Amino acid sequence: MDADPKRNFHDMDAWRVFRIMGEFVEGFETLSPITDGVSIFGSARTPEGHPHYEGARAMAGLLAKRGYAVITGGGGGVMEGANRGAKEAGGVSVGLNIDLPFEQRLNPYTTQSLHFRYFFCRKVMFAKYARAIVTYPGGFGTLDELFEHVTLVQTQKILPLPIVMMGSEFWGGLLDWVRRVLRDQHRYICPGDMDLIRVFDDPQAAVDHIEESLARLRAKNP
Repeated sequence: MDADPKRNFHDMDAWRVFRIMGEFVEGFETLSPITDGVSIFGSARTPEGHPHYEGARAMAGLLAKRGYAVITGGGGGVMEGANRGAKEAGGVSVGLNIDLPFEQRLNPYTTQSLHFRYFFCRKVMFAKYARAIVTYPGGFGTLDELFEHVTLVQTQKILPLPIVMMGSEFWGGLLDWVRRVLRDQHRYICPGDMDLIRVFDDPQAAVDHIEESLARLRAKNP
């Protein structure tokens, strides 16, 4: 069946393939020098001065001083706090920005940035260049990134990596539900799956855990 001659090629799926390939190629070329990255997620709606913003800022600074590149979604809130902390510490501060109809703007604290049209291309960059995942309180997008990375580790689609959730009060109810309903009541996850996640309130303790976990993983996979 002939294609509609009135249809613009730029609106066709074939053209989308080229745009998708372009985002992957640009992402791989730009981020390939990063060997030790930590992806930090959290709400774009968290204001400067809020404990989560300042916690992400402090944690990113600690990570940058230890040689880790900090990777965020490049927006405001927790993402801005993390990029800010990394840049203030003289480290690599990466922002992976995304086209959205609201909320998303590139914060001024990145030393490297990329712009994405497609969420799934952006998600690959978060996973590929991260040696650890840090999740501050946030909404649907934050939950999406958290559970995607847990699933990737659980199914061995990526190498094991430490996954940290910051804020025991915020995350406590969700994790109680996961244990009680998913694990114990329905057995939709294995008992050991909860070991993939650690919860912290103190950025220093979380960074120490990340370093210790990565040291053990390197010893197992030299």
